[in-house]
Amino acid sequence: MVRAQEGEHKPCRNAGLFAFLDMTFYIYILYSENFDKYYIGHADDPWRRVEEHNHGKNHKFTTGYRPWEIAAVFGIGKDRGTALKTEKWVKK
Repeated sequence: MVRAQEGEHKPCRNAGLFAFLDMTFYIYILYSENFDKYYIGHADDPWRRVEEHNHGKNHKFTTGYRPWEIAAVFGIGKDRGTALKTEKWVKK
C-alpha cells in the first residue's frame, strides 16, 4: 500500500459518479413576502433550489411570486422517494 504524503491528496477522477450515494434529501419551505405565499419542495440542495426558483425560467408557480426566501429546511434522509412522500404529506 502506498500512502500519499500530506498535501499530495488528489481526488478520485470518478468521485462525482458516486456522489449520489452520500446525498441527503430535504424538504424546504419558501416564502414570498411580497405576495404572502408559501411553496414547499424537496431537493438534495435546497439552497441551490431557491436560487433556481428566483432566477430560473421553468418554474410555473414560483416565477410569478419572486423573490423567494427560505423559511424552513428539514433533513429527511438518503432516499428521494421518502422526501417526495413527505413533501406530498406536508402539502395536504
